[in-house]
Amino acid sequence: MRIAIAAVIGGIVMFLWGAVAHTMLPLGEMGMHTAVEQDAALTAITGSASKGEGMYMLPGMDPAMYADEAANKAFVEANRDKPYALVIYQPDGNPALENMGPNLGKQWVSDTLAAGVLAWILSLGVWGFGRRVAVAAAAGVFSWLTISVPYWNWYMFPVDFTLANLVEQAVGWALGGAAIAWWLGRGERRAR
Repeated sequence: MRIAIAAVIGGIVMFLWGAVAHTMLPLGEMGMHTAVEQDAALTAITGSASKGEGMYMLPGMDPAMYADEAANKAFVEANRDKPYALVIYQPDGNPALENMGPNLGKQWVSDTLAAGVLAWILSLGVWGFGRRVAVAAAAGVFSWLTISVPYWNWYMFPVDFTLANLVEQAVGWALGGAAIAWWLGRGERRAR
């Protein structure tokens, strides 16, 4: 029960930090730009999104052709100097434009589940408050290194977007970790 309560507390703190990072600080918008001629771009994407909902790399090659060395060479030659885009395509639109409630709910659940994993990890060691906060911040950096850095490396996510995510994760999990550490420490003091 102690870990479950710590998870809820840590999830709330991380959720609130995410709200601050995305609404009051520029972290949520760094690296994002508004395209011009959006209707023409969407029409073009809709016409070429042959498999419907999903991610599309432009230029992209059919994965079935990856093993064909000649096809790979021809693809590289034909596309070496072309622009690159990674598109998340949803043919039915983005429901969060009208109602962010379901997305916010999923975010809170995700933050709380992550805080539960972190609370469990922090409960395993006989650590003081400061060490637990440091471990929590390290967990945020770990998550950034395993998710955001590969997206920057392989899918060319913008550097400023990637660095903003580092701040969001490291600071967020340090704050969430502080709340979790406080709760865990409180229970440990009572047990003595």
